[in-house]
Amino acid sequence: MLPADIPLGSPIPASPHAVSVSLPTLAAVRGYEEKDPAIVRQMQLGYPRFFLHPFVAALARAVAGPFPGRTVWLVSSAGMAAQAAERLNGLRPGCAEAFADGGIHGLAHAESPDLAVQAKLFLQHVGGFLSSRQAEDELVRRGLRPAAHPEPLFAGDAAAEVRRHLRTALPEAGPEDIFLAPSGMNAIYAAYRAIGEAQAARGRTEWVQLGWLYLDSIALLRKFTPPGGYHHQADVSDLGALERLLRARAGRIAGLVTEVPTNPLIQTGDVAGLSALCAAHGVALVLDLSVSSPFNLNGLPHADLAVASLTKYTASAGDVIAGMVAVNPRRAGAAEWRGRLPRWLEPLYARDLARLAAQIGATPAVLARINAAAPRVAAFLSGHPGVAAVYWAEQPGSAEQYRRLLHPGGGPGGMISFVLKGDLAAFYDRLRLRKGPSFGMTTTLICPFLYLAHYDLVSTPAGRAELAANGLDPGLLRLCVGTEPAEEIIAALAAALPS
Repeated sequence: MLPADIPLGSPIPASPHAVSVSLPTLAAVRGYEEKDPAIVRQMQLGYPRFFLHPFVAALARAVAGPFPGRTVWLVSSAGMAAQAAERLNGLRPGCAEAFADGGIHGLAHAESPDLAVQAKLFLQHVGGFLSSRQAEDELVRRGLRPAAHPEPLFAGDAAAEVRRHLRTALPEAGPEDIFLAPSGMNAIYAAYRAIGEAQAARGRTEWVQLGWLYLDSIALLRKFTPPGGYHHQADVSDLGALERLLRARAGRIAGLVTEVPTNPLIQTGDVAGLSALCAAHGVALVLDLSVSSPFNLNGLPHADLAVASLTKYTASAGDVIAGMVAVNPRRAGAAEWRGRLPRWLEPLYARDLARLAAQIGATPAVLARINAAAPRVAAFLSGHPGVAAVYWAEQPGSAEQYRRLLHPGGGPGGMISFVLKGDLAAFYDRLRLRKGPSFGMTTTLICPFLYLAHYDLVSTPAGRAELAANGLDPGLLRLCVGTEPAEEIIAALAAALPS
């Protein structure tokens, strides 16, 4: 059964390691984005790359003694601590240092709101925060918590178990081609850095973003690419415009990143044509398959590197953050990518890996239920007079290209975005579905996506103009269908939509 309202700030699911959190009203969403103390103090958790987990914060306080008057961040490895310190010292020389306390690594920097923002954004973009489970285990080891949260864990070789299941979705890849990461963004960051290192030796330092991507993917390309080397090709279906760009920048472009399909407009272009075009111009192609899952889409044969957030669909309970990079062994650069990726990938903490391994075997069954329900929900929304636009994997203009990539038995995934004709707040506040960030869970989730991902754009005239130029309505809602019966999801939507 679908829930009544979940209180503001409550974790979704009810776990201390949940990846989503309840934002039950549009006022709560705005308050969270504007850092209204009345809203923020009720937030028990948040999406792990955006919200400082209470376990991580408690452990940071416990190790901060040697750094009086400095701000401390805990990170995933010694290498990440060094990268973060280098990033901040590039902004203000001598302001930051990496440190270790037992097996815990961190960054300490001079107290400064600006430096704190830059440190948080860097760790958010590259997936470098300490795992909540690692923090919890360390708090227990230090006697600061009585015990770790009980949960089902895989008892054997968890990494082998995860790779075994991933190879059913990535049949071209051998075990040596599949790399695990602590988040999807760390997987993308590692792909970006591995390709960037290799291509720089050939004089290629520029990058292309194809389509409107997830916000941290956009930030990664904008912030880490050398000045003048970032290019945004907005239309995923206009390969002619892309070819003109590649010709104009011949010999300079290192790589291209795109999502298949894109988030949140769920567009799929001619991926085979894109692959051929990139290969012809010496451009490494990174395909992010998170929106529908590698278990639905066979994207690796077209890519140099395929990436995905395993938080979505594979960790379907919604209590693990993880990611993967897969190397296409048939691409000329495969050996080079295999050699360079480990330098930039962060370790996936053992208990996170064991929790992921305990869930990943259910992925085909979870996706079968989601794939069966999503078309029914999309059809309902498409036919409702209160809905202005609906976007999903099988929308006109994308459906044929999407279907060409499907594994046998694959489907559309759960993501459906839509725009209302009426008042956003009235609908959102009435709706009796779980409301929060993330997707790809057994639980149906909905959020005003652009409010959460791009509030800086939603809340300014210039930002709204940028969104409009990319075909994005500020009021777009992103729904991800879970495993509940389709008729229950439809009934909840129908009750909230204007009659």
